[in-house]
Amino acid sequence: MTQKFVDAAEVAGTRITKDGYLVGHARTARTGIQTYAGWELGKPELERVNVYRPERSVFAKDSLASFAGKPITDNHPDEIVNAENWSDYARGQIGEEVARDGEAVRISLALMDKGLIDKVQAGKRELSVGYRAELEWVDGVAPDGTPFQAIQKNIFVDHVAVVDRGRAGPDFRIGDGAGDGGRDRTNWGATPFCHADQKGADMSDNLRTVMVDGLKVKTTDEGAAAIEKLTKALADAETAKADAIAAKDREIASKDGELAKKDAEIDALKGKVLDDEAIDKRVADRAALIDTARKVAKDVKTDGLTDAEIRRVAVAAVKGEGAIKDKADAYVDAMFDILAEEGSKDTVRDALKGNGFEAPADAIAARDAALEKRINDLKTAWKGE
Repeated sequence: MTQKFVDAAEVAGTRITKDGYLVGHARTARTGIQTYAGWELGKPELERVNVYRPERSVFAKDSLASFAGKPITDNHPDEIVNAENWSDYARGQIGEEVARDGEAVRISLALMDKGLIDKVQAGKRELSVGYRAELEWVDGVAPDGTPFQAIQKNIFVDHVAVVDRGRAGPDFRIGDGAGDGGRDRTNWGATPFCHADQKGADMSDNLRTVMVDGLKVKTTDEGAAAIEKLTKALADAETAKADAIAAKDREIASKDGELAKKDAEIDALKGKVLDDEAIDKRVADRAALIDTARKVAKDVKTDGLTDAEIRRVAVAAVKGEGAIKDKADAYVDAMFDILAEEGSKDTVRDALKGNGFEAPADAIAARDAALEKRINDLKTAWKGE
């Protein structure tokens, strides 16, 4: 569907030539979102319509070329300007120098009509582009996060009007007479920015209510879009902050895990040192036990035997198997210790005999009696006598 629109720009860098013409440049036809009243776009059931103008439409080759040579008018005419009515409306024209300038189109212009030049020098300095474009009704979201209901394409410029006042952001002022609700605007085409009705209304009628941190705030569509964008940016920042904290927590947890692993390795090394010491002691104790067992019974075999088994076979070799049959390990251990002590005494006795000394017979008898008594005591110890 092709419709007529107006779009504003502010004249800048003007000068008067020696012929009295006014020449300069202007920036217009921005990309992005423009908001219209629904009735202006044939959608009276919609209060407002956000129209997206993508770069591919604004900076299309045919669209840029349509600026060149178009007439400059004093306010918007009621009809399309062509060869038949050129002399009725034209007060100047757009030059051939048309190019992209950031997110807008930069055009050169020249005013030849003295009456309009005087008006511009008196303060009537805004340009409003009258153009035709197709609307594709489709929902979407612009790159800045603003939702839209239609896309503008196949833009074709008809004329550029010098107007008194428009309204927009810091770089552009949108519309012809939009600031007064449309009362001064001719019915050439749809004007960006919302109006409550074609007759005009109080500014408060054009406001919408948005929620900001739980509070209701009245603002324009542009203000609402800015608030929504800022709110989204804050939410994104909070999300990024939470993600960063979570990532740092994971990093700390990973470091803690590495430290715990190192601590475990240190503990394992300490345990290994202790194990080595225990092994050394075990080897020494085993060697001492085997040495003692061989003193008790010279030819005792110890290979593959436990400590308890070594003591048992050593005692059995001296006293006979029957002497320790069914005896507890504690009994056998005591018998082993007694025989070990006696073995030590026998070694001393043997050494004395080798030097011509002989132990008295009564001493030997006393030793044997003491041994027998100790064994009997062990046998009856469980009775408590």
